[in-house]
Amino acid sequence: MRLAGPHHITMITGDAQRTVDFYAGTLGMRLVKTTVNFDDPGAYHLYFGDEAGTPGSILTWFEYAGAAPGRAGAGMVHTIQLGVPSAEALGFWEERLAGAGVAATRDGDALVFEDPEGLAFELLAADAANPRLRARHPDIPEDVAICGIEGARAYSAFHALEERLYTGLLGFEHQGGGRYVLEGTGRRARWTLDRATANGRPGAGTVHHIAWCSADEDHLSWRDRVQAAGGYVTPQIDRDYFLSIYFREPRGVLFEIATVSPGFAVDEDPGRLGESLRVPAMHAHLRDELERTLAPIRNPRAGEPA
Repeated sequence: MRLAGPHHITMITGDAQRTVDFYAGTLGMRLVKTTVNFDDPGAYHLYFGDEAGTPGSILTWFEYAGAAPGRAGAGMVHTIQLGVPSAEALGFWEERLAGAGVAATRDGDALVFEDPEGLAFELLAADAANPRLRARHPDIPEDVAICGIEGARAYSAFHALEERLYTGLLGFEHQGGGRYVLEGTGRRARWTLDRATANGRPGAGTVHHIAWCSADEDHLSWRDRVQAAGGYVTPQIDRDYFLSIYFREPRGVLFEIATVSPGFAVDEDPGRLGESLRVPAMHAHLRDELERTLAPIRNPRAGEPA
């Protein structure tokens, strides 16, 4: 039983429209689902990814309008690594980000920048084995387009010591110095622990959790495995587009394991993903209220409010 790779990473934003403008506009990802938070339906939950919302391409945000800025600290992801097709593509992104008023700097083989709320990113030449999970954008050629999640970095106490839950239970390989690699069945991913220097504070511009991808038939077995290791793990939860379990790993990061199926086209035409508000089945009775109270979002793909 092996994880397939990353599934998605979920953040907090204080401004849904600014998030759409940056990720669907500047970065050229596709807004693949406009919905609401299952646990707080008065808040948007926005998903971005490749054309189909393929696991391994997905970044998501909970919107809490006007949320104060947060700060990453121990037990929190602080940097997201995204792939581009080649090292040469970094030049395109350096120019595109500068044109959007975003400062970007080279750090070794990475182009480093922050989103409008201070969340850190590294653009890297994608691992040769990873599928190219791209979205279409009129101003971004295919040969430079962002093509999926390559990894993430988190803060941790005792960051350089091997974490056995990663290597013994989840299938990561420890490469030393806080560096791990997950050789997934569908995607290779980096996972790095850096030395924590401060306590964190959740808020806008911080990561809420990171999700790893499971084959549908293995999902309950992953729950059993985490529970047998002494971890507190939630029951299997239906998120409409995938099934999920959640647990905090020993370093404090909130992990999710999510299934591949049924995917984002289960309630929407694949050609119109993200263009209208979708309300989770459990909150269907709130649709009229949500349509009245949620601020409309301009989706650049649809050209009109969602």
